[in-house]
Amino acid sequence: MRAWVVRTPGRLERVELPTPAPGPDELLVRVRACGVCRTDLHVRDGDLPPHKSPVVPGHEVVGDVVAAGAAIPDYPVGTRVGVPWLRRTCGVCKYCTRGRENLCPHSLYTGWDADGGYAEYTTVPAAYAYPLPEKDFAEYSDEELAPLLCAGIIGYRALRRADLPPGGRLGVYGFGGSAHLTAQVAIGQGAVVHVLTRSPEAQALARELGAASAAGAYDAPPEPLDSAILFAPVGDLVPVALSALDRGGTLSVAGIYLTDIPPLAYDRQLFQERNLRSVTANTREDGREFLAAAAAYKLRIAVTPYPFDQADQALDDLAADRVNGVAVLVH
Repeated sequence: MRAWVVRTPGRLERVELPTPAPGPDELLVRVRACGVCRTDLHVRDGDLPPHKSPVVPGHEVVGDVVAAGAAIPDYPVGTRVGVPWLRRTCGVCKYCTRGRENLCPHSLYTGWDADGGYAEYTTVPAAYAYPLPEKDFAEYSDEELAPLLCAGIIGYRALRRADLPPGGRLGVYGFGGSAHLTAQVAIGQGAVVHVLTRSPEAQALARELGAASAAGAYDAPPEPLDSAILFAPVGDLVPVALSALDRGGTLSVAGIYLTDIPPLAYDRQLFQERNLRSVTANTREDGREFLAAAAAYKLRIAVTPYPFDQADQALDDLAADRVNGVAVLVH
């Protein structure tokens, strides 16, 4: 099969690989579309330490089941499924048994610990795949569904971690794939959303999607924020966002990678019970809840499709902020 791999930091290589065989509890999936996530960029550039080398990136996969492992012989071939970032957890540690499997110290991830969706075929443990039935997702194309598998799910968890009160004021820092989905969910729930991002095109998209305001990443929002989510992997924005919070507000940092945070001024950025929270992966329940919400009402998903053979260009464009919305590889 055709595939792209990361073998050395900074380079994505196009290769031919054997089509993988599913393990006993796994599905073999023919890839229809795969979102291009900023985490893939961190894997390519070595910001995340290699867990497997070479590795096929990609963890926002939509595809069809073409075979199932021996332990799941009755899984229907032809089922459309989503292959997400979270690939496997141990199920027995204190975090898994407390419903916090996203913190499992033995967790594995698609496109980092195991080959992902920058290929014609990939595998996924059946218990971690999300069925995407036509009856629930008929209004979405494969290209639109792909970003929901990570950008949407992680954004949903970041929104939950931000403790946004009903009808509250939410600041969104950075406005790429995850942010533009999360903002729509928050607006749909009655929030007032202010977007802070350096891209004029992203600012325009934010206004089109219903944001109350859109300005530069380092600008002050027009009113104090009850909650904020930092999507941009820029540590310098942490004190900026904390300073924009009202008393008792919460900043949720959504990314798996963040540049160093500068010193914080306690009185301006943490005092008056402001909270700073990180987000680590997601649980399968997060995914089920978010996909149910996406099925219930149509999200507008800004997608820039790239032919599969241009995966390297898609990552370069993402790195240079030339992608408005979400880049998606299509076969």
